[in-house]
Amino acid sequence: MQPIYHQIRQRARQIILRHPTADFYHDHSEADEVSKQFFDSSREIKKLLSFLAGTLENDFGHGLMHAVKVSHDAGALMLIEARPSGYAEDPLLRLVCLAQTAGLLHDVKRKKKDHSTHAAAHAKKLLKKYSFSGEEIRHISTAIQNHEAFKEPVDANSSEGQLISNCLYDADKFRWGPDNFHDTLWDMVSYFNPPLTKFMEGYPQGMEKIKSIKSTFRTSTGKKYGPQFIDLGLSIGEELYKVIQTEFSSYL
Repeated sequence: MQPIYHQIRQRARQIILRHPTADFYHDHSEADEVSKQFFDSSREIKKLLSFLAGTLENDFGHGLMHAVKVSHDAGALMLIEARPSGYAEDPLLRLVCLAQTAGLLHDVKRKKKDHSTHAAAHAKKLLKKYSFSGEEIRHISTAIQNHEAFKEPVDANSSEGQLISNCLYDADKFRWGPDNFHDTLWDMVSYFNPPLTKFMEGYPQGMEKIKSIKSTFRTSTGKKYGPQFIDLGLSIGEELYKVIQTEFSSYL
């Protein structure tokens, strides 16, 4: 990454620190903690995480750090959404495992065109080596197939499959908030290495794309909290745009 972008990234992270944490993490701190504890203790997740550590590339800002964050939030969303249905503890945690597994695998084919379809096919093959049933693998692969924005989702064929799919989608789109300006954007810049002038030319269009995510959240929890993630990202992005125009004007 060009030195100028290191400076801009630092300014972006300073701006983020002045913004509040999303309400989701305050209001659902218990679910967040349970999801993280399960993630750290599950044998299946540990096995999958070990495999991905050596294979998941970060070129497009959707590497292992992104996958772990999505998995944590997908698991928390599952706990919040499924508990009211009266699931016993073990079946509920199994759904958390499926959501987190989908989170870890959803971007394994990020460099390919129509990466969600390729990632879903890859997951179907890979997970046969794990202790997942055929139905569970279908749920996970369908969720991965359905995680891209602005695409018509395929039928999940069951309420549980649909819930896994929706939790993955919303957890992934939470990352379009502050996370985008903390990590994702700079990993993408590092890979494409555009001149700053070109970066700024595409900036307004990028902001409009972020804004368009606000109305796409799928779970009831995502619909409640997702727009705030996006608004935080937009506020950070707008401030950063002005900072670049003023503090880094000599590069434009």
